[in-house]
Amino acid sequence: MRIISGKLKGRRLRAPKNLPVRPTTDMAKEALFNILNNLYYFDSISVIDLFSGTGNISYEFASRGTKSVYSIDADYNCIKYINTTAKELELDINTYKNDVYKFLNKTSLNADIIFADPPYDFTTEKFLEIADTVFNRKMLKEEGVLIIEHSKHTDLTSHKNHSYDKRYGGNVFSFFELPSEKEEVEN
Repeated sequence: MRIISGKLKGRRLRAPKNLPVRPTTDMAKEALFNILNNLYYFDSISVIDLFSGTGNISYEFASRGTKSVYSIDADYNCIKYINTTAKELELDINTYKNDVYKFLNKTSLNADIIFADPPYDFTTEKFLEIADTVFNRKMLKEEGVLIIEHSKHTDLTSHKNHSYDKRYGGNVFSFFELPSEKEEVEN
């Protein structure tokens, strides 16, 4: 895995083999950040990275100067690896070792971007529960976006806040947004 852009552009990282993860591919990550680069100034946003695993996405945001990055994962070794790597790279990443669903139901954090990369074998209902909780708890800031990474075999388009999908090989990024004021008035 490598950091695509920012102050650590090109830096390669090797995660321990014993971590229970499936890191986002460099190709998919680069495509995702090309989209986000056109929507946000990274130095003025906050990010929550759910199911952060190796921290791949968190490092990318932090390397680009994101104001605050929060990484959440239930696996102790994943959190330990993120903390060690962030310290070595001098990146400011806040970590929480917690079940993501418990975290979502208790946290007072909100963010401009919430990225979730749960295991691909989750049921559609478990994926949609993430979106439901984020929107019910008003965790996105105005103009914010929830992005859920999943396999091409999962369809999340039925969610009322689903905006669009971007597909890269077997990976899909589903984007979810708050309705605009115009859409709220029309409904």
